[in-house]
Amino acid sequence: MNKITIWHNPRCSKSREAKAILDDTKHEVEVVEYLKDTFSCDELIHIMELLGVTDIRDMLRKKESEYTEFDLANSGLTQNEIINMVIANPKLLERPIIIKGDRAVIARPMENLTDLLK
Repeated sequence: MNKITIWHNPRCSKSREAKAILDDTKHEVEVVEYLKDTFSCDELIHIMELLGVTDIRDMLRKKESEYTEFDLANSGLTQNEIINMVIANPKLLERPIIIKGDRAVIARPMENLTDLLK
């Protein structure tokens, strides 16, 4: 069985739901509490690649106040500028992110996780 990693926020109901589903599988689950555990630019770019995302904005919570505050919808911002803002403000990341082997999903909707586990 592949190890599965969940970028988890224990305060988020969807993240807790995804973790409960993972806990019921026979997979080894690594929990990364991304709000506490710092992550690097390279790690974030790697997850973008696993998700098949070319624009970091597709991984962001657009309703967070920081999204507006930092004007992240501004097309003049480079991907690296946005990535650096996300590293400094990890709550901008959509959650939960589940990684299995060379694939990843954002488990919103939860069916994304179900598909990943097949």
